[in-house]
Amino acid sequence: MSNHNKAITNTSESPYVKLKSINFGDCKWTSGFWAEKIKIAEDKMLPYMGDVLCGDIGHGLNNFKIAAGAKEGEHKGFYWHDGDFFKFMEAKMYIYALTKDAALLKELDEYIEWIGKAQEDDGYIHTHIQITEGAERFSNRKYHEMYNYGHLFIAASVHFRLIGQRNFLDIAIKQADLLVAYFMPDTTHYQRFGFNQTQIMGLVELYRTVKDKKYLKLAEKFINRRGMFEIKHHSTTEGYPIGDMVQERIPLRESEEAVGHAVLALYYYAGAADVYAETGEKALINALDKLWENVTGKKMYVTGAVGQAHYGASTNLDMIEEGFIDAYMMPNMTAYNETCANLCNAMFSSRMMGVKEESRYADIIELVLYNSGLSGIGLEGKDYFYSNPLRMVNNSRNYDAHDDVTESPVRQPYLECFCCPPNLVRTICKSSGWAYNLSENGVAVVLFGGNNLDTTMLDGSSLKLSQDTEYPWKGLVKITVDECKDSAFDIKIRIPKWTVGSTLKVNGEDVGISVIPGTFSTINRTWKAGDTITLNMPMEVTLLEGHNRIEEVRNQIAVKRGPIVYCVESPDLPENTSILDVYYKGGTALNAIHKDDFLGGVTVVETEFLLREDKNDEMYQAVTKPSWKTHKSQLVPYFVWSNRGQAEMTVFLPVIWNN
Repeated sequence: MSNHNKAITNTSESPYVKLKSINFGDCKWTSGFWAEKIKIAEDKMLPYMGDVLCGDIGHGLNNFKIAAGAKEGEHKGFYWHDGDFFKFMEAKMYIYALTKDAALLKELDEYIEWIGKAQEDDGYIHTHIQITEGAERFSNRKYHEMYNYGHLFIAASVHFRLIGQRNFLDIAIKQADLLVAYFMPDTTHYQRFGFNQTQIMGLVELYRTVKDKKYLKLAEKFINRRGMFEIKHHSTTEGYPIGDMVQERIPLRESEEAVGHAVLALYYYAGAADVYAETGEKALINALDKLWENVTGKKMYVTGAVGQAHYGASTNLDMIEEGFIDAYMMPNMTAYNETCANLCNAMFSSRMMGVKEESRYADIIELVLYNSGLSGIGLEGKDYFYSNPLRMVNNSRNYDAHDDVTESPVRQPYLECFCCPPNLVRTICKSSGWAYNLSENGVAVVLFGGNNLDTTMLDGSSLKLSQDTEYPWKGLVKITVDECKDSAFDIKIRIPKWTVGSTLKVNGEDVGISVIPGTFSTINRTWKAGDTITLNMPMEVTLLEGHNRIEEVRNQIAVKRGPIVYCVESPDLPENTSILDVYYKGGTALNAIHKDDFLGGVTVVETEFLLREDKNDEMYQAVTKPSWKTHKSQLVPYFVWSNRGQAEMTVFLPVIWNN
């Protein structure tokens, strides 16, 4: 095995990946934004989530105990609850790798022991099927067995890499071998079964871990089968939408449009990118190029969020849920934007960056991390949003009318559908593993933040870097070479797409390297210890407008500074003022002010709003000259909204220009 075999996504030996993952733990956040988030994850997020999932509220561990015959009771939670427990375990693995806290290792061993006891002799494990009378294995894809297995395979691979024990990996291998036995043969019953495509990523990661090619072949087979059979209900599909909802109407290699459930789609695309990384099949990457462009260029919100609608139809008029609808159809209030989908958007982009060696994909990773990802959890780390709309208006719907908190106006301490919380927490916990990648003869700086990198390059030579910055609140980034080889190599610096007028210097001098937004600036030289790279990105407050086909934001603006998208929140408005009465007066100054003691320490944008005083209570009425008053206030980062009680909020504001 190579000495780069401890990565989150282990691309060390993937022949078609140009930017390889670093070993997890080689980079550690040391100060600033992400160091603080990691500390909250260690101290608050994971302990709280553990109390929930290992107790009677979240019942994740209880399901395994019941399946093992050690506890009485019924299965609780949705069909996919096992997979969400595996994601929670994965988050603990990252914190263990960073802290070496023996208590975490003991807890993981206990969970693995129960999972092993629940596993059947032939390798099968899926607690809902095992516990529920009358439920049969692989009888209906709505039971989400494949989703659970994907997360099992990933978590078990990460566990083996970071901890070195086989106890979890052996469970995963046993289950994977059973999948091969069932699904490799071309059996009619299983033609359309693998709709929730997490298992594709998981199988590739298992292949990378144990080098057994049958797992890669099965991953490829799940892709090959999609879109190849007549779309009609079958015994394995009853009770769940078909067609575009689960990306089965068109074969992946012919797809040009992202359709259906956004989480399923993006896990699917990420898995296909993993397969391409191993096989180099041109048809796969050509399709993924088109799909990535479609997602990020026609169906993504300014926050990096995806999945415009809770319910709707695809362009082929298939019913869809929690997913993609038409291009440029971007509602604000009803935007679904499931936290998982947003995170999957970053996961897909991370893989595309690796195979393409292009920094524009990292712009999406960063956009999600600071905005539509982080908005899914409260500042205390104990409450969650499932959906992440761009506007919240009181009394716009009756949230108590149904037992579904996925679109709640406030974060919830527990979501019965618990897929998003552990997905977000594991992403926060592994974020340092995304900060750098290794190129053929160098290193790429992908994310900015106070950190230390202590790694080996692909040629085996030692490399140590340290990064000093107050990013994302300030745009000055200083990178120091602490140790390196004697011969020349590349340091690639990501220049974010949003930057204007950035400068790049080595040891205080301009080195004549192009600084082009949305690309890597590659500095090749013979480096020595003590060399410093200084990237200075002016952090101007910027007004953004949407494409002219996005009806929902015509004549409206959003405010962005650096990677941070801002919003107006009702606690910053006069009492009884609706967010719908707030306008931006074109040309009004927007001033960035950092507040250390506000919402965990954030930079706000202070400005003067126009508040419309004449109320329009009619559905339509004759136009009269509006009545305005001004109000000095602030915009706050989108990710911190709803941390001051139940509130209205909007990202986009109508604008009044005085020509």
